[in-house]
Amino acid sequence: MAALADDGQVVHVERIPARAARVQQPARPFPAALAGCVPEGGLWTHQAAAVDLAREGVSVAVSTGTASGKSLCYQLPVAEAALAGGTALLLFPTKALAQDQLRSMGALRGAGGVPGLVPVTYDGDTDPSARTWARRSAGVVLTNPDMLHVGILPHHERWARFLSRLRYVVVDELHTLRGIFGTHVAHVLRRLRRVCAHYGSDPTFVFCSATIGRPGALASALCGRAVAEVVDDGSPRGERVFVLWNPPVVDEVAGTRASGHGQSARLLAGLVASGSRAIAFTRSRRGAELVAAEARRRVAAMSAADDGSSGGGGPGLAELIRPYRGGYLASERREIEAELFGGKLRGMAATNALELGIDVGGLDACILDGFPGTIASMWQQAGRAGRQRQQSAAVLVAGEDQLDQWLMAHPAEVFSRSPEPAVVNPGNPFVLDPHLACAAYELPLTPADEVWWGDDLDDGIRRLVLDDRLKLRDGRAVYAGGGAPAVGVGLRTGSSSSEYRIVAGDEARLIGTVDEGRAFSTVHQGALYLHQGRQYRVTSLDLADRAAWVEPCEADEVTQALSDLNVELLGVDDRATVGRAELFVGAVEVTERVTGYQRRRRSTRETLELVELELPPTRLRTRAFWYVLEDSLLAEAGIHPARVPGTVHAVEHAAIGMLPLFTICDRWDVGGLSTNRQAQTGRATIVIYDGYPGGAGIAELGFAAGRGHLEATLEVVSRCVCVAGCPSCVQSPKCGNLNEPLDKAGAVSLLTVLLA
Repeated sequence: MAALADDGQVVHVERIPARAARVQQPARPFPAALAGCVPEGGLWTHQAAAVDLAREGVSVAVSTGTASGKSLCYQLPVAEAALAGGTALLLFPTKALAQDQLRSMGALRGAGGVPGLVPVTYDGDTDPSARTWARRSAGVVLTNPDMLHVGILPHHERWARFLSRLRYVVVDELHTLRGIFGTHVAHVLRRLRRVCAHYGSDPTFVFCSATIGRPGALASALCGRAVAEVVDDGSPRGERVFVLWNPPVVDEVAGTRASGHGQSARLLAGLVASGSRAIAFTRSRRGAELVAAEARRRVAAMSAADDGSSGGGGPGLAELIRPYRGGYLASERREIEAELFGGKLRGMAATNALELGIDVGGLDACILDGFPGTIASMWQQAGRAGRQRQQSAAVLVAGEDQLDQWLMAHPAEVFSRSPEPAVVNPGNPFVLDPHLACAAYELPLTPADEVWWGDDLDDGIRRLVLDDRLKLRDGRAVYAGGGAPAVGVGLRTGSSSSEYRIVAGDEARLIGTVDEGRAFSTVHQGALYLHQGRQYRVTSLDLADRAAWVEPCEADEVTQALSDLNVELLGVDDRATVGRAELFVGAVEVTERVTGYQRRRRSTRETLELVELELPPTRLRTRAFWYVLEDSLLAEAGIHPARVPGTVHAVEHAAIGMLPLFTICDRWDVGGLSTNRQAQTGRATIVIYDGYPGGAGIAELGFAAGRGHLEATLEVVSRCVCVAGCPSCVQSPKCGNLNEPLDKAGAVSLLTVLLA
């Protein structure tokens, strides 16, 4: 495409050829009433395999590419169950995806005229009368894990008719159910199966996912039963051109590159002006707003300069580019979605709220404003374009961070690397215990419930009894509180109700919440906070009321917290030798005290002020992996004792930046501490810890990555063109010490000798 012409930013172009469909008939015919629902030429091979398993009562995980018709894998069995009076529960991670599938199910019902197939959404946007109707009459309920957790399971008596006939539970976008969110959902699904058993049903699970590593294992961990895999994709696909685009270096000494947002906006504007429909995915809400605004400005400028002969621009074309992200009102979301699905919009900048399997037909190109963190997410985002099997383009615009730049240096890895596995940790007591309390509220716990929670049940009940949240009566554990505990258990954070409110202005308007573990570093007094594209400054942080009071402001400024950190090693669960270092994994306690913050001008990055704060420490019990380095190793690497702190600090930052290459996580999901003399090991030590209470499984994957992780870390640091260290190698955007000290050369020397 002409709009992708560059001035040297194209690192690699990969052409992925078109492929033909492979079809297969289901093992046994569907009832005549469903004849109109089955494609005339038969099902694609993966659809047929999944449908056959589900109809036999075998839970299945379907992990195939975008636009591969995964929805039909569950729609056909669900429709067949509806004919016999069975019900189905469909879980989607976002409201937008549930609305999209509601339209799809409605079309299926119209095509086949299926009696009993009455789909309805049940979420926070559903009005009370519609909720009542759903409980009494719906045959297919489309909701999300959060609503199942707080709106259905605590009130299961009202759902007795629906649950007693539940035949299928569909869990879409399996790949998003990882880490702490996935761990919460694993307990919600166990609670669902337990309540279903109470009403005499045992539903079959159908999981659908973008391509990830070991989807069957993840699905089994989520629902607590064996799950078969279907991964051989038989769908057709049009040709795709995939471009790797690296913004130019603007300061070779500092290693600074041009803004990825700016490059993405330039590409989006060029594609829209040339007549293509395109979407740009950003990694933050703020990024979506910035890219959309800059793309609109560029298209408007093209229109103003167009004399009518180029065919570019056009009056009002800039107005057909919009942002889309979380935080919008329901009416705003519906308006934008309708414009997108209807073909009115020509361009969009979106967060991963639209990464998921929403069927947006007609998109010609997709721009990824920064690597989304995993190979699985990369293919999911790129697959938004070309869903009608037309030729399509995808462009990965690299960010400045370590992983993005490593991928630019290894194009083959982008297209050949296997998708990462996702993990959950149902044994995490910080997640297990709140859900056991929820389960006890729903139905008293008994020894028979070991079928759902295994050996973790007794320990969890014991902790809850000691904490006065459960009481033992006649061999049963009953909930001791006054109301449904589910409302205080958030599924998407590492804590339960431990949140700080963010309150704006004299009218005391609630604009958001932040997890307790991050409150002191993000909403301390003086901090700048972004919400719906608007900037606020925190005027006070009320520790007693757990509230941050903010006021609107406009400032060319960013703030970054400064902190002191200590990590206590509580126990070793496993150890290994990696090169000439010892690697351990186990439990740790992290103590952090925010001591102040830095004010920095956004446009020039100059420091404006360092401000001291007096805040209490926070403590986190979690999981970690850590490297222990002998003095002889440091000496052989030529690292003088005075250089050790900067050397291990640089290795720590780079290793955290590269960790998402080996596990589905984000650098913000983990933390680290490096020291030249750790109190318990007595030697230089680098600790990388899971950022959630109890751990989400990241530490175990980091431990398993071992040598490969350090080799990738060495390569990204040694190949970087900067002199003393930059965001592409050893600097971190969240460092509590303002990236001081850092010794890039020392990191290269240490890793080289360590791995030799």
